[in-house]
Amino acid sequence: MAYNILVTGGAGYLGSTMVPKLLKAGHKVTVIDNFMYGQNSLAAVCHEPDFHVVKGDVRLKETMQPLLKDADIIIPLAALVGAPICNQDPVGATTINHDAILMMLEMVSKDQVILMPTTNSAYGTGDENNFCTEESPLQPISKYAKDKVEVEKVLMERENSISFRLATVFGMSPRMRVDLLVNDFTYRAVYDGCVTLFESHFKRNYVHVRDVTGAFMHAMENYNVMKGEIYNVGLSEANLSKWELCEAIKRHVQNFIFLEAPLGKDPDQRNYIVSNEKIEKTGFEPAVGLHDGLKGLIKGYTMIKNTKYGNV
Repeated sequence: MAYNILVTGGAGYLGSTMVPKLLKAGHKVTVIDNFMYGQNSLAAVCHEPDFHVVKGDVRLKETMQPLLKDADIIIPLAALVGAPICNQDPVGATTINHDAILMMLEMVSKDQVILMPTTNSAYGTGDENNFCTEESPLQPISKYAKDKVEVEKVLMERENSISFRLATVFGMSPRMRVDLLVNDFTYRAVYDGCVTLFESHFKRNYVHVRDVTGAFMHAMENYNVMKGEIYNVGLSEANLSKWELCEAIKRHVQNFIFLEAPLGKDPDQRNYIVSNEKIEKTGFEPAVGLHDGLKGLIKGYTMIKNTKYGNV
């Protein structure tokens, strides 16, 4: 079945991978984005008759109201993503990540479907075994994580919603982000040959950017089974410490050197092993393993070498 889908922030890291797949599946897709990074990441789909794009601000009611009215499914990706950029621009973080979402929730009808990415950084350090399921208590530390938790709580009060608590995303995308952990470490391995780690024993889960799209499309295909629930989305094979991640990268970049020094602290204190069993039981299986994703990054870094591909 074809849907009218509104994707906010659709020219970003997730959206520029997701939108072409939605169009290929036969959906009509409208993207609203402010193009704050000057990206042309959706240029390859501009020929598609079912693709529509609006340059605008998701915080403006008069902009969002007509776009929301025609949507069967809303995928709100527009956000300042990650603790560093939220700390750098706390006003923007509040108005985009929190206020704009609550405004949207007030404007949509009960029949419209919302598929929303949140974050498993809200788990903090998990339980005494650092293990997290969707039922684990949330312990957000950064402003980014706290806003996501508050928004998710309101989102899940409505019936036609699904929240995806995404693992740390990695992989090549038309709107690249080099600042994400796996992407960053791989970039340093390729170009610097080394990285200095802090809190190298801290574990977290990872997921390829293409599998984020896969999870959203899986939910659309299995909506009646999955609606009204929260799902962790990650690679179960990739609950890794920073040190273990570097060991994986070294399999592909053999001259890569990494060492530890007490130089920093994770603003979210992410140290957890995440269970993805709940979404796996619905039939979802990630398609891109860690090592295939790393190979893709190494190919991509053959083409890019500068710092404009990060958020901060």
